[in-house]
Amino acid sequence: MTDMAIMIAAALGCYLIGNVSPAIILGKIIAKTDIRQHGSGNAGTTNVLRTLGPKAAIITLVVDILKGVVSVLIGRYFGGQDLAMLCGLAAFVGHIWPAFYGFHGGKGIATAAGVIITVEPILGAIVAAIALLTIAITKRVSAGALLAALVLPFAANYFDPKYLSWSIIISLIIIFKHRANIKRLATGQEPKLSLNKK
Repeated sequence: MTDMAIMIAAALGCYLIGNVSPAIILGKIIAKTDIRQHGSGNAGTTNVLRTLGPKAAIITLVVDILKGVVSVLIGRYFGGQDLAMLCGLAAFVGHIWPAFYGFHGGKGIATAAGVIITVEPILGAIVAAIALLTIAITKRVSAGALLAALVLPFAANYFDPKYLSWSIIISLIIIFKHRANIKRLATGQEPKLSLNKK
């Protein structure tokens, strides 16, 4: 295979890895329903927590993070750091717009975390710390995600300018997917994180 063919095959494969949705799968197994028809309608950890409970949320979080980790490692194995970044981005996009599920998935936070921390561990740790600290203070996952997305390009550029355009794409997609949350945050209507003891 040519380098271009390897790049396309790896990126496509990682997009398909991103398509695997533990939130949707667990919703069908546990509640015999589509998680996207409940709560926020998002196929992600927070909606699983509120709809199916903490055990299902932990599984969802871990699997979604691992999708990003595995995809970056695949890219790095077949083509180095540049392909690792592309494959991570492909998995992130696959999680948000999965062909398997009508292009209606999650908001990509956990998968993005897995991607970023595997591409550049210290950068990932910094962004994750900002997100977690913000969530702890505000009790709102969306606030943590949005602040981390805003900080990401600046921090990424500090580590290596080649990360800048890649990180801007991730940040813009996260902000776009959280546009309804932004409106609710602005009006004080964004719900706080609470544990559903199912």
